[in-house]
Amino acid sequence: NRYRNFRTFTSPRPTQFSCLAVDSSGEIVSAGSQDSFEIFIWSMQSGRLLDVLSGHEGPISSLSFNPMKCVLASASWDKTVKLWDMLDSWRTKETLILNSDVLVVAFRPDGKELAVAALNGQITFWDPENAVQVGSIEGRHDLQMGRKELDKITAKQAAKGKSFTTLCYSADGQSLLAGGLSKFVCIYNIKEQILVKKFEISCNYSLDAMEVCDHSSHPDSFWCNASSGFVRFSVAFQHKDDSIEVGDMSYRHFKPEIRVTCLRFSPTGRSWAATTTEGLLIYSLDSGLIFDPFDLSIDVTPSNIRKTLRQKEYTMAIIMAFKLNEKKLIQEVIEAVPCSEVDVVCSSLPDLYVEKVLEFLASAFETSCHLEFYLTWTHKLLMLHGQKLKTR
Repeated sequence: NRYRNFRTFTSPRPTQFSCLAVDSSGEIVSAGSQDSFEIFIWSMQSGRLLDVLSGHEGPISSLSFNPMKCVLASASWDKTVKLWDMLDSWRTKETLILNSDVLVVAFRPDGKELAVAALNGQITFWDPENAVQVGSIEGRHDLQMGRKELDKITAKQAAKGKSFTTLCYSADGQSLLAGGLSKFVCIYNIKEQILVKKFEISCNYSLDAMEVCDHSSHPDSFWCNASSGFVRFSVAFQHKDDSIEVGDMSYRHFKPEIRVTCLRFSPTGRSWAATTTEGLLIYSLDSGLIFDPFDLSIDVTPSNIRKTLRQKEYTMAIIMAFKLNEKKLIQEVIEAVPCSEVDVVCSSLPDLYVEKVLEFLASAFETSCHLEFYLTWTHKLLMLHGQKLKTR
């Protein structure tokens, strides 16, 4: 299937859009402006501009529709969140005033709570119906922001300007995912307002802002607390009367900064995804979804494995299945081997795969109804390869 551009939404005058939101019905599209401080509303069906909402005094940083009501929440750098009523000609329903620039807003799935992240690192929770704050989380210390390579201040001071830039409620509305300018993603329990778990999304030290560093007492150098020890970096300054050879000023060295740009929970709440500097990361409670191939090549595909199985090349099919390392496919291949062929297959298995087959059989005993069949496999493998396994 090919995706095609079927609709283009434009503003009356050129403007830079900074955020986007679509209502739960898919009929209304909204976009916030970074330079004119306005919000533009379009109809998805006709592509016609329905309204232009003004009232903010700073760039629009985030938009979110209430999943249950016709209400749009807009966040701005002017330290306010405005709630717009779609059914009342998009008039401002409420204005929530905060102590710092607002970066992101997110509604709870039932629409009865609004989470707001501000520049001061604080996440506040509001009752959108009564415009009352019902809770808050001080999350700046949970970010543990590292010091960037070219920073002239300590990580502690740099952390004062770091904050969460993306929020997402879990499906049941009891937990909140938060990420931003940090290598950590935090999950909070909203009722208790405590940190439940912190996920480190990367250990790649070629990215910027991964290390926690501090200034040394020497004015022309600083020390970085690297994992292999302390590394000292010296900085040379050129004074007006000094004859110092200057390097190539056209040289550019850029290191991507580690950050999380977006977080989303799955509808079941058993997995969540994060878009980061490292790419798209998916975390799940279901270990069966983990794809962990072994010695994989381009010829090892489910279709080729089943083709090999139909040709009765059982040993090769088992080896290919373990290379792809998908549990259900391994089970399908092993259970397709006739009992009369188990002895021959076990004797022809390479030593590297004997242990892998035994590990799979051990885990399958707990759930499979083919106990005698798996016992036959285990017995043959131990009889043929037991001595080699003992010497390992």
